[in-house]
Formats: sequence, C-alpha cells, structure tokens
Amino acid sequence: TPSNISALWNFGSLLGLCLITQILTGLFLAMHYTSDISTAFSSVTHICRDVNYGWLIRNMHANGASFFFICIYMHIARGLYYGSYLYKETWNIGVVLLLLVMMTAFV
Repeated sequence: TPSNISALWNFGSLLGLCLITQILTGLFLAMHYTSDISTAFSSVTHICRDVNYGWLIRNMHANGASFFFICIYMHIARGLYYGSYLYKETWNIGVVLLLLVMMTAFV
C-alpha cells in the first residue's frame, strides 16, 4: 500500500454509505408521512409511536444528515491538505456536487 494512505481517505466511501442510508430511510419515512397541513404532525407521531422501529429510522434520518455534512467537510479538508485542488476537473466536479448537496439540504 502507498505510504500516504490513512484513515482520511475513507470519507468518500462514508459519503456514499451515508447517501444510501439517507435515501433508504427517507423512502421508508415517505411511505408513512402525509404532508397535509392538518395531519403532518400526527403522521410524524404515528411514525414514532406506532410504526415498528419508526423512532429509530426517523432518528437515523435526522442524524444521518448531520453526519453526511461532517463527512463532506472532512472530505474537503483532506482534499485541501493533500492538494487535490490541483486536479481542476475533479475539484470542479466536487464543488458542483457540494453546491448541489447544499441546495438540496435547504429546499
């Protein structure tokens, strides 16, 4: 193995794992959620109280978003530390993906 490989190189894989987890938990929550203004809160309480392990899946989804952004920032920090910004195309794609993730988080 190369001498400069460390645990910092795992954040890209962790981002993929986080994204898959967010998609799966989000789909499960969407199956039980209603967005009507009069029933939205009661559907969330239904998920937490009546759905098997609904409280766990909701917490995984909520905390998974924070963990996803922590992994993104660590991935960027690793890229800055190792000079990955010198590879312009790869870095520009990463910046575009970061902007897309940030826009998605605030929609």
